[in-house]
Amino acid sequence: MIKQPRTFSPQEKAQVALTALKGEKTIAQISSDYQVHPTQIGLWKKQALDNLAELFKNNQKKEKQKEFDHQTELENLYKIIGQRDTELDWLKKKLSIFDPR
Repeated sequence: MIKQPRTFSPQEKAQVALTALKGEKTIAQISSDYQVHPTQIGLWKKQALDNLAELFKNNQKKEKQKEFDHQTELENLYKIIGQRDTELDWLKKKLSIFDPR
């Protein structure tokens, strides 16, 4: 019977990589604790180090983009409200022609 490779969640990978980054245990000890091959631990550690700067670099860009998206959505909603008000006024005017109360 073919054995399926074990899959790890991103949280598990992060935990293993963080443990390796701390340096309190050797790679062999971490490998034994988490039942992960030492090569895989090294790859996850390298990936964590490579992507660590991205956490801080794009934070301001994301905030500005989020604010811009929010402002654009707000403008679109105000535009729709204005159109609906105009349509409602027009309908009220036409209704008063047909039903003079």
